Amino acid sequence: MHDDNLLMKTELSVSEITTLIKKTLEEGFYGLRVSGEISNFKPASSGHWFFTLKDSNASLSAIMFKSSTWKVNFQPREGDKVVVTGSLDVYAARGTYQMKCETMEKSGSGEILALLEERKRKYDAMGYFASGRKKQIPTKPNRVGVVTSSTGAALQDILQILSRRAPSLDILILPATVQGSSAALTIANRIRQANHLLLCDVLIVGRGGGSLEDLLPFSEDAVIQAIYESEIPVISAVGHEIDWALSDFVADLRAPTPSAAAELVSQGILDIRQKVENISLTIRKSMVHTLQLLEHRIPSTTAMQQSIAHLVERREYLLANAGQNMLLAYREKIEKSSQRVILATRELQALSPLAILARGYTLVFDSQGKPVHNREEAKVGEHIKLTFIDGSRKALVEE
Repeated sequence: MHDDNLLMKTELSVSEITTLIKKTLEEGFYGLRVSGEISNFKPASSGHWFFTLKDSNASLSAIMFKSSTWKVNFQPREGDKVVVTGSLDVYAARGTYQMKCETMEKSGSGEILALLEERKRKYDAMGYFASGRKKQIPTKPNRVGVVTSSTGAALQDILQILSRRAPSLDILILPATVQGSSAALTIANRIRQANHLLLCDVLIVGRGGGSLEDLLPFSEDAVIQAIYESEIPVISAVGHEIDWALSDFVADLRAPTPSAAAELVSQGILDIRQKVENISLTIRKSMVHTLQLLEHRIPSTTAMQQSIAHLVERREYLLANAGQNMLLAYREKIEKSSQRVILATRELQALSPLAILARGYTLVFDSQGKPVHNREEAKVGEHIKLTFIDGSRKALVEE
């Protein structure tokens, strides 16, 4: 039945009046751009978003299907002020209408995007983004500087990845404010400090994800200028893969995320580690192969043990005989030496003056202690000394 005929009826069914309303709203309210505050945000398991747009005086149910949510570059939250585009849709089963959203952006993001595009064209015309001026990222850096928030999740992701992939790499954290009006100056000062003091071989400058407004500091003039003037190669790692900032264009390398930046800066060291591990594995395999070949070339273990045992037994026999021979020769030598001592003792005893005295002889000495050999030497009137076997006496020569 045509719509005109429906209107002429005196009585309409619920379905008929709902159809009229749906047709009127969908044909008359399309290509809408609506601003409001998100409330009752409920992402479904199917990927669709259900929420309410409200202001101080009214509220409007809204839905965004999965086919459109992927275009949104931030995660909506309660209280976010957004601008959506779409059309009105009537849900006949409940007799309600809702806003069917095609796009969503943070309130004011349109102005921000326009500003960024203008600034991008300006610096591009000045040659700040030229590929010819970009420096090579070192493949084997000794120290990496990280300019980011000291309390952010981005820093923890970077540290975790670097400790796993390149534990020997020295990491210098240059804490900076990454959001707010003072963030750009803080980030720029940290970049200049690293260059002035030559603190590192490469710089990672970035933060975790956020709204377009949150990422603005990385598109400010101060940060762009500091990166452009940096003698140290700079990797820009701002937000998620869908996020971007002007630092991505002026930096020597753009990483889609802070985690990806950590992987890029450690790739060279990781490659070396893997190469060393491969060489080590090759050496171990070669050694095992060589040992296996040697095992086939040498006699069996049992035969070798028997050969060694026979050799040791033979050496023990020779050693035992040699020891016995040495002992016998030693005893014989001692015996001969003892006989020679006895003979020498007897000869000494025979030649000893005491032996002569023992046979009744006497030794005579004058008063000077000189031996008296004959009677002429024993003068009358002199004292002499007579030595016997058991002692001595003094005497006077009278005749």
